[in-house]
Amino acid sequence: MSELKIKGIKIVETFAEAFPMVGTRIIITAPSLEWALIATRTMTGFATSVIACGAEAGIERNLTPDETADGRPGVSVLLFAMDTEKLQRQLRNRVGQCVLTSPGSACFAGLEGEKTLKLGASLRFFGDGWQMSKVVNGRRFWRIPVMDGEFVVEEKTGLTKKAIGGGNLLVLGKSHAAVLAACERAVRAIGEVEGVITPFPGGIVRSGSKVGSRYKGQIASTNDAYCPTLKAAVKTELPLDVEAVMEIVIDGLTFEAIAKAMRAGMHAVAEGGSEQGITHITAGNYGGNLGPHHFHLKEIIA
Repeated sequence: MSELKIKGIKIVETFAEAFPMVGTRIIITAPSLEWALIATRTMTGFATSVIACGAEAGIERNLTPDETADGRPGVSVLLFAMDTEKLQRQLRNRVGQCVLTSPGSACFAGLEGEKTLKLGASLRFFGDGWQMSKVVNGRRFWRIPVMDGEFVVEEKTGLTKKAIGGGNLLVLGKSHAAVLAACERAVRAIGEVEGVITPFPGGIVRSGSKVGSRYKGQIASTNDAYCPTLKAAVKTELPLDVEAVMEIVIDGLTFEAIAKAMRAGMHAVAEGGSEQGITHITAGNYGGNLGPHHFHLKEIIA
């Protein structure tokens, strides 16, 4: 493939292949930002990949009291799944087990739309008949009695069927330290983009996968073409001087949001130039067979 360069780093002329998802946004508030983050991190735990987690979720951004429905510190959360039924189940379970249980928490809709998901509409039954509802400005809220007072939760939140999962960047470099530092910069830059999350630990994936396996029943396996230790044993995509590869996976509410996030990420990776040990930025795809959304790096960086 032909290549272009930014600060000496080669941008491989390829595309990230992404697939349709359904998604929602909720707002979690608490007496302090620390407790809002505790509830959010618990709720979004084990939500890196729909392959085994059922959902992909993460923090979109922190919110100030003047941005929330109850005037308290809050966190905006995005949650994605492959279909509406799965998303509804994950939303109910994660809010019920991780937000309802967290001291002082409340939960509100973060997305509007004709299509909706149940939020308080399903969690209200925990109140065992003591729950109460109130409509404010056309929005229904439930008050569920709990041991530290009340859990306030909005009845429903919006749903989008235009969400996309699997936008990605692969960062290649001469050392583990160089690639990790570059990816950390990229995740911070992507964090400034509205409407996206990077669901893996710290936003970074070291165990990139390919579709299929030599083992029966295994739907995904290690992306051997990008494993530095296998360069001599497989048809590798890595130059001899590359000793580490990490991936940044991006889910978003829209195509435009993911493209903007990938652009920000690429510029952040290239910020230090090739002298800091980064050699290539590329992306993962399956020849267009996985999903209909293709993010061409050359077009995005332009």
